Amino acid sequence: MTIQKTFASALFATIILIACANSEKNPVTETPKEWITLFNGKDINDWFVKIHHHETGVNFGNTFRAENGLLKVRYDQYDQFNEQYGHLYYKQPFSHFHLKFQYRFVGEWRKDAPSYTILNSGVMYHSQDPRTMPKEQDWPISIEMQLLGGLDDGKPRTTGNMCSPGTHIEYEGKLDTRHCINSTSKTYRGEQWVNAELIVLGDSLITHIINGDTVMRYAKPSIGGEVVNRFDPEQKKDGKPLKEGFIAFQSEGQPIDFRNIVLQDLSPVKRK
Repeated sequence: MTIQKTFASALFATIILIACANSEKNPVTETPKEWITLFNGKDINDWFVKIHHHETGVNFGNTFRAENGLLKVRYDQYDQFNEQYGHLYYKQPFSHFHLKFQYRFVGEWRKDAPSYTILNSGVMYHSQDPRTMPKEQDWPISIEMQLLGGLDDGKPRTTGNMCSPGTHIEYEGKLDTRHCINSTSKTYRGEQWVNAELIVLGDSLITHIINGDTVMRYAKPSIGGEVVNRFDPEQKKDGKPLKEGFIAFQSEGQPIDFRNIVLQDLSPVKRK
């Protein structure tokens, strides 16, 4: 073996030893998890329904349905709305995640629903398990990414807002007990598809994104506050940090379509 080859071999061995030493100090993490499809476009078999005045699992009036590749919210089988607020929950809870979906408001708002529900829907996250909700509980203890459409009055109406049934958050560095806080989004009118993203890091930072623009950030969700009624007291421990929970799509009296619902699990990865 020549002197040059001997030197090269020794240098290579030294590099390997340094790399191994560094890997012990800074363990390599797993690659990010793949995106998973939450709604398959064919059925809602992977979801739970909970509608006010009904037991968990009763999809009253076929409110939530899968048709033509869309997750639809409809009221054509209702005789009256009767505050039958509903939510469709994915089958498993999440803590850290990036959720993407598209939505559009369609059709006619039910005129016997409360006036604030016109062109109004949302996605709940960190929600309590729907199986822990009594029949007469109206809203799940959760945080909501509120979705709103522009009204005919021509005034601005933001979407991707934050609402907090039975919960609190920290906004701009301090506890904020308002039920809803507006985002900085544009106003979206008509039946156009809107791209929405929700990035949740446990009980740390939460980010709302609309059509590629970051429109809201807040932190430290916890149980507390009002705007949720007839709950099981065991489920509402005020002050408890909300670190995880279920994701649910909302029904409030306004027909809406959802599609392309995908999620990337961002839970802290195990180190090798």
